[in-house]
Amino acid sequence: MNAIRSAMGTALFGLCLAASGAYAQSSMPRSGMQSDQEIDAQHRSDHKKCENMSGNEKDVCEKEADARRDSAKADSRAAKQQSEARHDAAKTKRDSGYDVAKEQCDAMSGDAKDKCMADAKTRFGK
Repeated sequence: MNAIRSAMGTALFGLCLAASGAYAQSSMPRSGMQSDQEIDAQHRSDHKKCENMSGNEKDVCEKEADARRDSAKADSRAAKQQSEARHDAAKTKRDSGYDVAKEQCDAMSGDAKDKCMADAKTRFGK
């Protein structure tokens, strides 16, 4: 009976980890992930709008275009780092869950242990 409870607890824990990893990856907004080519193309377009201007107005327009480019690149970098951090966190959670499942399987023996380990490998992608 304890083996069944242990296996059920492990299964529930695994489902929670899988769900949290899927949520973390799906919640990344695409808008923050502009490529450098897209950002540079927009920057060139913004600069062309400044060509018909003169004096301080042109200087301000060019500075605004540069500021938009720098801001977009910073946002893109931050989004990439956040995405990588979420991926790393999900992997760490999955690995930790697998370690817990293995430890719970160690309390079993024979076919029950083999089945428990096979189930843990399936759930945690090992």
